[in-house]
Amino acid sequence: MYRILAINPGSTSTKIAVFDGKEQVFVKNIKHSSEELSEYKKITDQTDFRKSVILKELEENNIPLNSIEIVIGRGGLVKPIPSGIYKVNNLMREHLRTGYSGEHASNLGGLIADNLAQTIGLSASYIADPVVVDELQEVARISGHPLFERVSIFHALNQKAVARGYAQEIGKEYTALNLIVAHMGGGISVGAHEKSRVIDVNQALDGEGPFSPERAGTVPTGQLVNVCFCGKYTKEEVKKMLVGKGGYVGYFGINDAYQIEKDALAGNEKAKLIENAMAYQIAKAIGEAAVVLKGKVDAILLTGGLAYGKPLTDEISSYVSWIAPVKIYPGEDEMRALAFNAYLILTGEAEAKIYE
Repeated sequence: MYRILAINPGSTSTKIAVFDGKEQVFVKNIKHSSEELSEYKKITDQTDFRKSVILKELEENNIPLNSIEIVIGRGGLVKPIPSGIYKVNNLMREHLRTGYSGEHASNLGGLIADNLAQTIGLSASYIADPVVVDELQEVARISGHPLFERVSIFHALNQKAVARGYAQEIGKEYTALNLIVAHMGGGISVGAHEKSRVIDVNQALDGEGPFSPERAGTVPTGQLVNVCFCGKYTKEEVKKMLVGKGGYVGYFGINDAYQIEKDALAGNEKAKLIENAMAYQIAKAIGEAAVVLKGKVDAILLTGGLAYGKPLTDEISSYVSWIAPVKIYPGEDEMRALAFNAYLILTGEAEAKIYE
């Protein structure tokens, strides 16, 4: 039956899903209160707590542990690695626990998956396409100063899943296509996919690239330096301006893109201007990706939660549809993407890579 358990931890929730083959048979987004999480000093200290909550949820929904054949978690901030499915091993466990590339709730994905797999009695657990997937061409790493290097941190799981899905739709191999994929959510990443490799992408975690509902994007560097040294703001406050209180939050105090869209449609000129500015910046990033691919672009794929907004996707398309056909895939289904990767392992269609 190929029963799969997929785990996707967020900062205040843990989403789990059970699939029988490619069919989702159970999904639950388990919310965690701030009181429950406050006793844990580090995010990864929550591993046992979140595991116990998952076990309780499975038991209450009559999903026997011994029916699960594979456990896969959302990949966290491990060291930069090529795209693929990876076995959780000792080195990965250490890097997830210590936050090799930073602390993030996704670091719990591999740790919980591994812990649960051991409880079930499985020989291995897995992650797939973590946010640190790094396939950048060397020229893309150069920033302009030797103290700074461009790095690859983006929505790899969803971008790769959407790209593979599009290839399947048109009856071609992902490895035969040049695609531009724009993931548009709380953060926005625009990747240039050359024959299945993301050879350039903005670093969405810290807010590089287009601004988003809560990230400032690439801001004028001179002005940023002045803000940093004006004496009015702490380092943490400036970081929050860039990620968390930037974008829509900075302009309107909310990160609700649907509300901004409604206000714009109702005639609010500021809302319309800022929404159009976000579309404009996303389109510019798509144009940059087209240059990276030397104009050889088979399709432009718009995905993520913001892709539900027709005014936004129409505005982006008005700028970039001359480059290549634009296809829209609203939302993101990370659970299905994780489960599909696990399914490939179970059927022998893919082989897990070793993290080293």
